[in-house]
Amino acid sequence: IFLVHLIIFLVLKKVDPQKYKGIFNGFSVTLKEDGVRGLAKGWAPTFIGYSLQGLCKFGFYEVFKVLYSNMLGEENTYLWRTSLYLAASASAEFFADIALAPMEATKVRIQTQPGYANTLRDAAPKMYKEEGLNAFYKGVAPLWMRQIPYTMMKFACFERTVEALYKFVVPKPRSECTKSEQLVVTFVAGYIAGVFCAIVSHPADSVVSVLNKEKGSTASQVLKRLGFKGVWKGLFARIIMIGTLTALQWFIYDSVKVYFRLPRPPPPEMPESLKKKLGLTQ
Repeated sequence: IFLVHLIIFLVLKKVDPQKYKGIFNGFSVTLKEDGVRGLAKGWAPTFIGYSLQGLCKFGFYEVFKVLYSNMLGEENTYLWRTSLYLAASASAEFFADIALAPMEATKVRIQTQPGYANTLRDAAPKMYKEEGLNAFYKGVAPLWMRQIPYTMMKFACFERTVEALYKFVVPKPRSECTKSEQLVVTFVAGYIAGVFCAIVSHPADSVVSVLNKEKGSTASQVLKRLGFKGVWKGLFARIIMIGTLTALQWFIYDSVKVYFRLPRPPPPEMPESLKKKLGLTQ
């Protein structure tokens, strides 16, 4: 419930910062005005939208990573692995946001316009009647602005953090770690990646939240009105939320791979052919 409220609060704070002055104040105000039900307002589009987005994001990431790796070849895949992670995650997020956009727009409308609608079933037809498909996709461009940098940071930072943890922190090779120990490393790397994700994506998230609430506004108009200080409001709460959610996402994703015995590639190592070229072999 707390994580759901954080999502609601992060949206409401940017819409009405005078009313919602902090995390716990926002929690108290929401309970007082709407009761416990208010904390879960907009849960259906949130659940559906982010489920679709997660499915596309993680699924397409694996597809694009293999595709681009085959294009680069074994040696260049290792040398340019960070660029590979960035390109694969950006490509995956492009399609994931197309799946997310309608539910994101509906969620924001429910959460930020009191009396407009209380459920997905009520909100979606009403939005379509008023604005057509534009109501659901007018925020897709700023959503790309928010989510693509976020996802690029999420995947690239996670991959390189896992690599660094096994190299500098974990006292034994990954192959000698138990499944539980590997999942702990996954969770820690996911949380670190989540902190950086929150910082990178927060300004665009501020714009998307206001844009989906207002009719007729453009991303540039909202950005100009909010100003530099306005787009950073609510960052601390977002760091807590995104850090935790990102860590849990990676933990669940890796746990599913463990459970179904799916391939879990170890951190990349320099190919033998490249070692010979660089004179690193005996």
